[in-house]
Amino acid sequence: MSQKLPVSPLAPKKTAKPKKLSGLSLSALASGARYKGRDDLLLVALDKGASVAGVFTTSKMPSAAVDLTRQNLAASRGRARALLVNAGNANAFTGKAGAKAAAITAQAAAEKIGCQAGEVLVASTGVIGEVPDTEPLVRAIGKSCGGSDGGSDWQAAARAIMTTDTFPKLATATARFGKESVTLTGIAKGSGMIAPDMATMLAFIFTDAALPPTVLKKLLTTANADSFNCVTVDSDTSTSDTCLLVATGAKKMSGAAVKGAGDKRLTAFKKALAQVMQDLAQQVARDGEGISKLMTVHVTGAEDDAAARRIALAIGNSPLVKTAVAGADANWGRIVMAIGKSGEKALRDKLAISIGGVQVARAGCVVPGYKEAPVARHMRGKEIAIAVNVGVKSGPKAGKARIWASDLTHGYISINADYRS
Repeated sequence: MSQKLPVSPLAPKKTAKPKKLSGLSLSALASGARYKGRDDLLLVALDKGASVAGVFTTSKMPSAAVDLTRQNLAASRGRARALLVNAGNANAFTGKAGAKAAAITAQAAAEKIGCQAGEVLVASTGVIGEVPDTEPLVRAIGKSCGGSDGGSDWQAAARAIMTTDTFPKLATATARFGKESVTLTGIAKGSGMIAPDMATMLAFIFTDAALPPTVLKKLLTTANADSFNCVTVDSDTSTSDTCLLVATGAKKMSGAAVKGAGDKRLTAFKKALAQVMQDLAQQVARDGEGISKLMTVHVTGAEDDAAARRIALAIGNSPLVKTAVAGADANWGRIVMAIGKSGEKALRDKLAISIGGVQVARAGCVVPGYKEAPVARHMRGKEIAIAVNVGVKSGPKAGKARIWASDLTHGYISINADYRS
């Protein structure tokens, strides 16, 4: 981007201030590979014994970084010593040259940390179709601290992985873990090319708890389904989407080791993980390129939760709904259209719609005596609430979902028409 973008009007008023987290160190580095005068590379060194789980893009065009990280995680059975993230070049659709570049940077990180290249996980974000120049990246890696001192500059780490983001995204929480108190801290980047099918979105959550990779995988998959996979900016799924959950193992659970995600002692940890990931997911939505308003869409009464989610995303992804929201137009007919095109079962004559808590449609028709004025007032705000009941099921077995989506403004076009300049 040749222009400096103004901070999103929906950016959080306060930035999280995470504590030090035992078992890792952070190095935010300026390689100059694409951006000048800012950090664009992050190296996280992990203590021996750290365990990792990941969820990745479902795109059929995954980046070289995604391929390498999947490979290394599988080979190591969820163990790692380092994470290397670069911003500005996605290293996607780059063939064998891109795979070689990813391997070269992983090797450089391994040499700096003092581990095997297979113990390094990589992630990349930025322009697609350009083979990265590894020389500036390798030079920058050589300047990192390399150790594992529990570095606490999470703000710098979050900034180093930004592309068109207008603010760094951080979230943190604590939880009881047996007799211990453990910390969970996450950073994420994402502003455009965001659609949940994990969404150019990267997210990394770290904890000092001691949990095996198999447990982490189940916890991450469950939390991801209700957080990052509930975000949409522009309906485009990135080639680079990566979300990792890293446990350094610095703090052990009292009593027997945790062997399953169903262990009741994990109740507080699960709650904290959901809190961190949903916070980060909302921050991604709040930084949607050109955003002026955030939509929260609730769908109930569906065939099942998956159907409800697809209906909610059809609403959140609709250009007609998004532009109506941007223009503060209380055109609820566009919501009806989006529900109808979702492909999911919805009963027209039982459909109910509310906007900003005001019911506009009921039993498949406009509410008798409906007055648009209170809805129009709500639509002029920055946060828009849309609730839909599709009338297929009722009671506890009815499917439900909640997603976050940005509106669509001229700003989105301006940013993406100039992205590679």
